[in-house]
Amino acid sequence: MSDKIVPLISSGTKGPLGVLHLPRLWQKVSLEAAGKIADGYPGIGAGYDSMVIDGLGLNADAVRDYIASQKPTYPQFEAWIQSQEGAKLDADSVGALNAAIEGYNHDDATRQGILSANGLQDGDPKDAINLNNLDDWLEFHAAVIA
Repeated sequence: MSDKIVPLISSGTKGPLGVLHLPRLWQKVSLEAAGKIADGYPGIGAGYDSMVIDGLGLNADAVRDYIASQKPTYPQFEAWIQSQEGAKLDADSVGALNAAIEGYNHDDATRQGILSANGLQDGDPKDAINLNNLDDWLEFHAAVIA
């Protein structure tokens, strides 16, 4: 069994601020800072991670530095975000960000690869949140269960 951890908080999960993917972002960056994130998982990647950081008007380096230096709990991380000048936490900004996350679909090859790796026929789900869940669960099974 690996001492690396597959992040299992779904991108479809919201914290008290109501922002999709934010709890997963916190978990991934926290695991990366502790040297415990599973291979193949970036702390801050180009997909949902960057969408959330940009959508909230945050700076990726500042997010990474805060989490690495302070090791915040999730509520402490949300409080830090609220303290950031220019953070976009109004209902319209959060709603638009959440809609973008919920509406994102992987390309056909990515969808087919995830479904195939899980022994499923091409089809549903098509949304990236649920495909990413399947991918995470398969990685978790391989790293911890199998």
